[in-house]
Amino acid sequence: MQFEFSEDQEILRDQARKFLDKEDGRAAARKTMDERELYDMSLWRGMSELGWQGVAIPETYGGLGIGYLELCVIAEELGRSLAPVPFSSSIYLVSEAILAYGSEAQKQKLLPGFATGERVGALALSEGPGAAPWHAIKTTATNVSGGSFALTGVKTPVMDGEAANLLLVTALFDGKLQLFVVDPDQDGVSRSFEPGIDDSRPLARIELKGATATRLGGDGQISLRDLLNRAAVLIAFEQLGGAGACLQMAVDYAKQRVAFGRLIGSLQAIKHRLADMYTELELARSNCYFGAWALSTNDQGLDEAASIARLSASNAFFYCAKENIQVHGGIGFTWDLDGHLFYRRSKLLSSVIGGQHRWREYLMQALETKKRAKATERAHVA
Repeated sequence: MQFEFSEDQEILRDQARKFLDKEDGRAAARKTMDERELYDMSLWRGMSELGWQGVAIPETYGGLGIGYLELCVIAEELGRSLAPVPFSSSIYLVSEAILAYGSEAQKQKLLPGFATGERVGALALSEGPGAAPWHAIKTTATNVSGGSFALTGVKTPVMDGEAANLLLVTALFDGKLQLFVVDPDQDGVSRSFEPGIDDSRPLARIELKGATATRLGGDGQISLRDLLNRAAVLIAFEQLGGAGACLQMAVDYAKQRVAFGRLIGSLQAIKHRLADMYTELELARSNCYFGAWALSTNDQGLDEAASIARLSASNAFFYCAKENIQVHGGIGFTWDLDGHLFYRRSKLLSSVIGGQHRWREYLMQALETKKRAKATERAHVA
């Protein structure tokens, strides 16, 4: 069991960091918010030229087929830079769902566009605030003819919903939760801006009124939990990158800010804050690495590993973002400091695929399943 990245993967990290530093993701995030853009298209095209969107998509479908560990490396650097691009929606969620559950025809048709960055996707999952169970959704699908369906319902909030040129929508058909492919540029779909805490990753409200759709994968059953597990590991790496950036900001400031004739980094109260931030970050890192291993090997313990990585990384990012503001003192609360950008992103990422409460439930379910499996194994041995 190897819990470290290879030399080639570290080279990829270095290249990704240099590219994102040059593009200045924080400035791009501010520009996206100030000008109400859907995402930074220039940055997105640059990532496409580097092949990032196709890192985990097999070569058969136009991607590079390198692997999930490389995708984790890129995710961490995206989180560190606050890049305002629809990478998580398109790659961690939509293209992963198509790869896992799509028919061969759907994979051949849709995945090449994601690999090149020409296609932007969004997963329309939630139907309002709160932690209602996914199976309690109200959006319904009606079989119109053959493989065509009509969807009716409201999805909100949907991250990158306005930017997407392809939607994956969860809906009930014959009492079962299914995923449907929807073209958002049709009369049966209306999209509008939904205010959120981080407008560098805009949210949308999507209304479906008999929208034409096709079912993902035909008659196959969709495992939403498995899809979210895989996305949780990748989003956790984005959170890890954001937490690391907050710690670095706080350390740099503590080394140059003088108060009462002393560097504030020499004060015990500041030292303790920085030490606590570092502890949260490194705990999250070890859990994220475990999640990356489980994801890359398709380990049967992915349920548990993904839940732990998700919870730990969410805690670390929020804590480091909050403490970074505190270390900066009065200036930490101003609009000019980038601290609030990380704080906003930490809150968004902690809720985008279900909040802490939901993932604690997932972890308890995974541990209970593991406990029952071990009990059954002992009984068979006896």
